[in-house]
Amino acid sequence: MDSTVIILLCCFAFLAGFVDAIVGGGGLIQTPAGLILLPQFPVATVIGSLKIPAFTGTAFAARQYLKKVQVNWKQVSLMGLTAFIAAFAGSELLSQVSNRFMKPIIFVVLIGVALYTYSQKSFGQHTHKVIHPKHQFLYSILISLVIGFYDGFIGPGAGSFLVMAFIGILGYDFLKAGTHAKLINLSTNLGSISLFMLKGSILWSVAIPMAVSNGIGGILGAKLAIYKGNQFIRIFFLLIVTATLLRFGYDIIF
Repeated sequence: MDSTVIILLCCFAFLAGFVDAIVGGGGLIQTPAGLILLPQFPVATVIGSLKIPAFTGTAFAARQYLKKVQVNWKQVSLMGLTAFIAAFAGSELLSQVSNRFMKPIIFVVLIGVALYTYSQKSFGQHTHKVIHPKHQFLYSILISLVIGFYDGFIGPGAGSFLVMAFIGILGYDFLKAGTHAKLINLSTNLGSISLFMLKGSILWSVAIPMAVSNGIGGILGAKLAIYKGNQFIRIFFLLIVTATLLRFGYDIIF
């Protein structure tokens, strides 16, 4: 493997880890870079390899968030198991069929997300919902199931969708939503990694150095998000949703 390619991939992995730690969406940076710089390998091999640094960066970021935010570990464990199974199934389906037919649907959803977040200045600024424990349990499992499958099947933007769901449905603020999103993202990444490892679709010579770079970016991004707080994360969230819109719009048009 050309050392220049590895260095470039590590730079993109660092940036992806930094962005992903703040509000999700690191796959928008890392995935296109991997596909462009590793054209000699099958897409499944590239995607599978990129799940390793994604997992590492998310793990380091989650550790930083957990120093600041309390979580319900019983609820998170059930959500994580659901997300793992859903992502495994999504990645299996990805290896069998194309996911392009979903992109116009996601594009429309993202437009709605961007407009709503921009117009509602208080969105994600504080915890504002009181939900019955049974409903909270059901909603959290459904979020993990749907977005877990999405992450395994399509991928980019899953972290941002998790943040949005935790805020819009469960009433979390950005910091609490970000913490839970990181923990569930760990499970979705692990589900996909398990599938790709079984298929022998991981380039470890690429995945390991990228994982180190993504992890460093994840630590720095999480520290910045915690220091700056909810308003900063809200702005970053809008930027990432806009970037996701542009990405899907490009895929749909071209």
